[in-house]
Amino acid sequence: MTAAYDIIVAGAGPGGSWAAKAAAENGMSVLMLEKDREVGIPVRCAEGVSVQGLELAAGSVDARWIAATITGARFVAPNGTVIDAYPDDRGYILHRRIFDSDLAERAVQAGARLQTNAFVCGLLLEGGRVCGVRCRCGGRTLDLKARIVIGADGTESRVGRWAGLDTRLPPALMESCVQKTLTGIDVDPGRVEFHLGTMIAPGGYAWVFPKNAHTANVGLGITGEFAAARKPADYLDHFIETRFPGASVLAAVAGGVPVGPPLSRLTGDGIMLVGDAARQANPLTGGGIVNAMIAGRIAGETAARAVRKGRLTRHALSAYEKEWEKTEGRQCRFSYRIKQVVDAFSDEELNRTAELLAAVPPERRSAFQIFRAALVRHPKLILQAAKIFT
Repeated sequence: MTAAYDIIVAGAGPGGSWAAKAAAENGMSVLMLEKDREVGIPVRCAEGVSVQGLELAAGSVDARWIAATITGARFVAPNGTVIDAYPDDRGYILHRRIFDSDLAERAVQAGARLQTNAFVCGLLLEGGRVCGVRCRCGGRTLDLKARIVIGADGTESRVGRWAGLDTRLPPALMESCVQKTLTGIDVDPGRVEFHLGTMIAPGGYAWVFPKNAHTANVGLGITGEFAAARKPADYLDHFIETRFPGASVLAAVAGGVPVGPPLSRLTGDGIMLVGDAARQANPLTGGGIVNAMIAGRIAGETAARAVRKGRLTRHALSAYEKEWEKTEGRQCRFSYRIKQVVDAFSDEELNRTAELLAAVPPERRSAFQIFRAALVRHPKLILQAAKIFT
């Protein structure tokens, strides 16, 4: 069986849904394929976003998406020094299941078609150009033609590789993450926690993201070279036993987060990548929801223009790469430079940084002040950080 669309989007996460919505709003026939049986399940995410970022990406925020509003952050150094900070921008902890489902519904309302339990197992090619996908759905294998395919199939993306894009990432630039949603605990519902140190999460950090006063997403990520020596789940179990003894577990998830620089090439003839498939998560924090939505919108709009003009080559689609780089890409690359510096810190250097911050009044501990303390020996990076955080 063969069907034809202007645009096929592989993956119905935030990036895929926003790409499908943007393309449909621009008059395209769009099919969005989701391999899981239900959009938003399983939730493999700490569910944190900034208020400003979400408003920018979504346009408006639905109260149903929000589990908690964050007004403060707590950083805990390896020696136990606690630094409370008050970010310039508030944050949200999302109900990702509701959030993802609603974004997909908005794409459908804009005119896109959604098919769940649809596994993209290959690309269709004509003369080296991507012209559709092969999909397993309902026990059948379907060839679905499209003028452009947008790969939004996450960290494990195969769409880009099939299209000949170099999406390889060394283990040191991929964090292995595990998370448990704990309940029966006591947390500040307005404050997120970040715990640092080689004994906690080497090459990464542990987090506590509250969903209410007695429930939180508690997880950690460590880079590949450390994960080979000790399982991330072992680090997490030790952290939970120390921080939340006796907690009950509502859910447990695991997955990978790319923390390298964004791909420089996101397109080919008839193909585009967005979200984790394009390594668009912030390398320093691992957060990727807002970036994926912004990239999805740009990709969907660019794809629609290309279809209308009948120009489906990489040259035409590279307008997406240029707009992404101008909008978010440069900041992601700068965040990667900061990550390289911070990753080289010893526990002793992290402790000294915490002591420097302890001398700053709590109300002045903004994101920029934290970076300035951490990058005290890197004045050029401080100047660049000032442009972003002030």
